[in-house]
Amino acid sequence: MTEQQLLYAHIGSNLVALLMLLACWRWTNIGRLLIVALFLWAGQLNLRTALSQPQVYLAYAQFAVEPYRSFIRGFFAGHLTAIVGAIAAGQLLIGLLVARRGRAVRLGLAGAIVFLVAIAPLGVGSAFPATLIMASGAVLLFHAHFPRTLPAAVWARLGGSAPRA
Repeated sequence: MTEQQLLYAHIGSNLVALLMLLACWRWTNIGRLLIVALFLWAGQLNLRTALSQPQVYLAYAQFAVEPYRSFIRGFFAGHLTAIVGAIAAGQLLIGLLVARRGRAVRLGLAGAIVFLVAIAPLGVGSAFPATLIMASGAVLLFHAHFPRTLPAAVWARLGGSAPRA
């Protein structure tokens, strides 16, 4: 990726993060849908990449701050597939939990907040400060009430009479 492409990706990621924050503040189920989509997409992408070309994750070291940089070049480098696979599984679980209802949503959002804050020290590699902006959106959602699963809420919003599943 060229420096110009990296700049455009960074700007785009931060604009998307700001739109996600707006959605989480103004339209909670849309914000929730965006968080679910983000984590399900990232989880499957990271899982596929961890299995097919795990060495690409070593490039994050150049953008990371210490001690993240040393960890990536050290222990992480020797266990890429296992660590990224576990991260991907966590991302998929977060996406599924946020799509549920009640306490499961709060647990998933707590996981999203921790994850997004934890990757911020990857710097440009995590589109900093996009992850902190998205974590702020998840904090807003954490304080909302979700009596329905996301599919049931969307169905009801579209005029269907879905059960409270």
